[in-house]
Formats: sequence, C-alpha cells, structure tokens
Amino acid sequence: MPGWVEVILRSIGAVVILIISTRLFLMKSIAQFSFFEATLLLIIGVILAIGSFVISIPVGYSIIALITWLAVIGIVNYLSMKSVSFRNFLHGKGIPVIEDGKVLEDNMKKQRYTTDELLKQLRTKNVFKVADVEYAVLESNGAINVLLKKENQPLTPKDMLIPVAPEKEPQTVVMDGKVMDEALATIGFNRQWLEQELNTLGVAIENVFLGQVDSYGELTVDLFDDKLKIPEPKQKPMLLASIKKTQADLEIFALQTENEQVKNIFANCANEMDEVLKKIQKYLH
Repeated sequence: MPGWVEVILRSIGAVVILIISTRLFLMKSIAQFSFFEATLLLIIGVILAIGSFVISIPVGYSIIALITWLAVIGIVNYLSMKSVSFRNFLHGKGIPVIEDGKVLEDNMKKQRYTTDELLKQLRTKNVFKVADVEYAVLESNGAINVLLKKENQPLTPKDMLIPVAPEKEPQTVVMDGKVMDEALATIGFNRQWLEQELNTLGVAIENVFLGQVDSYGELTVDLFDDKLKIPEPKQKPMLLASIKKTQADLEIFALQTENEQVKNIFANCANEMDEVLKKIQKYLH
C-alpha cells in the first residue's frame, strides 16, 4: 500500500476514534474541562496524530496506547463518582474569593489568581462592582460563580407575588423550510393545522426558516427573508380583551336594570367572570 494512502486511512480512523472517545468519556464542553481532563484529551490527540502519519509505528501500538489511556480515563471517572475526596484531589474544588463584598486576597494568592482576572470574570457575569457581590467562588476550571447581594438581585415574578403560567420547551415544527412531523405529533397537531396557522400569518412553509410552537399552542416563525415583517400573534390579546369586555358588560347591565333580582344575577355573573379573568390572565399575557 502506498504511504500516502496509509496516512489518509490512518487519519480518517483517528478522527472517528477521537469523536467516539470524547463522546464516551467527556460529555461536556471544553470550557468546563478541569486541567486533568484537558491534559488527557491532549494526550489522546497526540497519540492519534502521531499514529496517523508516522507509518513506521505499527497501528497496533497506537491502538494499545489509546486503549490504555481510555481505560485510565474510565477508571478515574469511576473513582471520581464514588469518592468525593478523590474527586476533590483530582479536579479540585471551588475556592471562595469574595465574601460579603470583600475580596479574599489570601485565597487568590494560593490559586495564583490576579485581581485583573477576577474583575474580568465578574464582568462576564454583568457585575462591575465587587461590593455588590455577596459570595463568589473560583471553580476548578477557572470560572467564577457569583451570588449577588439580595438588594442587587433582579426582581422576579415570585418576589412581586405575580402568578405566572408554567412554561414547557417549545417544539420546532419547521426547520429550513421543512416540516418536522414528529414535533407536530408531540404537541398534538398536524400539517393541516400548521398550514392554517401559516395562512393566517400570510406566509408559505417553504419561506419559513424556523417555526416553533410554545406550550400554549402559539406559532412563531422566522423567515428566510429578514426584511419581511410578520404580524404579531393576536389570539391571546383578543381573547383577553373579549373576557374583559364581557365582564364590563355584565357590570353595566347590573347598574342599568331596576329589577333587584336581575341586578343580583348580573352582579354575581360579573363577579364570577372577574374570578375567571384572574385565573387565566397569567396565561394570556
């Protein structure tokens, strides 16, 4: 076999093995790797690279070396899952660098972590003032996790006692102009429903780059042509407005009638409609 053909075949095999190896043992992004994991991945890459173009090395030797290193990774991962102390020894653990708005200089010195690096990491978390931080931890991969002081944390609906509707993952029903039938079936719809919704919006399926349906059955689309404007969905606002109008009409009828019995009926209906409005309002915003 010509040498160049062997190099090509070895290289293709190395790429396949690298993909399989990383998917089996390193199910995380590179940014999340510890120093140990990054070193292991580098060693595997070196073994595969050398084995792909140094044809004087038998393929069997490269495979034996690769299997040995993969076995080491498997054993290390198993021990890490079973033992907290081993995991902390190997990967390290989070080190606090800020407590109650004060930088812990001694901890930073031990980790050889500079003030510039700390401020840079804080800015990635949209934190520009150290005094706003209640607690910050330097993780083993070099990232900073930040807990803001209570008065500096953003308000949530829970803080304001505002009820919100539960949200589920939206289903992508159109991708690159093609209908995703499985996603449609998952949410209980079909192509006929999709075509009807798209006709309401005035667009054709082949013009849709991405179409998604939320947990309440509302379709939103993104077109290939970014210059085209799509009207905002109006079903929810119209339903909410209709319910409000019905409740207001009932109150007006109660005020207009002179019959006390009818007045009470209208007033009770208005109150019931008001209760309905309070319960479903969070779903229609």
